[in-house]
Amino acid sequence: MSRQAEQLWQRIIAKGTSVDPSFEVALHLQPGATEADFRSVENELGVILPEEMKALYRIHDGQIWDIDGATFVRNLTLTPLAQVKENWAFLQEEFEPDELEADMDDAIKPLLWNAKWIPIAENGGGDYLCLDTDPASSGNVGQVLYFWHDWGKRSVEAPGLFAFLELCLEEEEDDY
Repeated sequence: MSRQAEQLWQRIIAKGTSVDPSFEVALHLQPGATEADFRSVENELGVILPEEMKALYRIHDGQIWDIDGATFVRNLTLTPLAQVKENWAFLQEEFEPDELEADMDDAIKPLLWNAKWIPIAENGGGDYLCLDTDPASSGNVGQVLYFWHDWGKRSVEAPGLFAFLELCLEEEEDDY
């Protein structure tokens, strides 16, 4: 799994660099996360982090956000683990855990916010890319969904983080 994570990072950087030679520097990537970092997040959020997330974060513990920085895929900045905990705590305070949302993909529990979602990336506008560690019976642990702050619809973007990144890389290839 670590090899696949390394290859995904290499492909993300290669694609961005093909358009902007300073892309890798503009990502502001952080050194890899440690097992202690993962345990801290798991303890605070009360979840077991998906292995694909750990593999990706062992290489780079997210990005330092910068106004002139680059996004790693789509319009998303990969959130460092320390900030994942802060964003999760903020979302916990903002949304009632039992508040239901009817307009939901059947693979996702019909909640406006689920404490078992891990907000790993953000667009700077209050929207988060989350990994779902508590899916509905037809879903997959680790499935990827968007949490839109102003729209209740939630849908599965991909069955896992690596599949999501592959999808983004394919979309980007079409754009070049």
